[in-house]
Amino acid sequence: MKIVQEVSLISKGSFAESQEWAVIQNEIRRGIELIVWPPGASNFTINPTRNGNGVKAIKDACMAALKDDFGWQLETPINYATRAPGRIDATKTLDNDLFALEWETGNISSSHRAVNKLVLGLLRGVILGSALVLPSRRLYPYLTDRIGNYEELEPYFDVWRAVNLTEGFLAIFVVEHDAIDSNVPRITKGTDGRALI
Repeated sequence: MKIVQEVSLISKGSFAESQEWAVIQNEIRRGIELIVWPPGASNFTINPTRNGNGVKAIKDACMAALKDDFGWQLETPINYATRAPGRIDATKTLDNDLFALEWETGNISSSHRAVNKLVLGLLRGVILGSALVLPSRRLYPYLTDRIGNYEELEPYFDVWRAVNLTEGFLAIFVVEHDAIDSNVPRITKGTDGRALI
């Protein structure tokens, strides 16, 4: 799978220039690059059936890479000092802080909740850096109906950029297929989409 865009949505303080971010950014990139389809392939080829492919297996492939290859923790509970908005998909412990990653598998409302969860963590000081991964509009038609995607979320970026922070970081990674082929199997729920190349 490939990354077609990286956006620094919030960047307050020095985290964006840190060695920690350079390492994390490379780990996220590598986790995404390791996602292949069909299993055993060297890239990510999607069957272009409209709304024909599941999304959980794609996320799970990246999560497995982050956990197994780079030591991330998955499904991390976070104490927000109020009612928690749910577990974080993946976290990486920094020296004295936490980096949080969410991978979008729901509809556009779910995308808004994911960003709000990350921004709330920044506001409360429980995470220092964060990232959201979501599909491009080109990948969107072939995934579960109404999946959240970059182009639908982008009009709201100014809202999150206006959040009053002295320190905090939020990046957006936009992912897309490498190729289209109607002869490859569709991605179904529970299918392992990761294979080492």
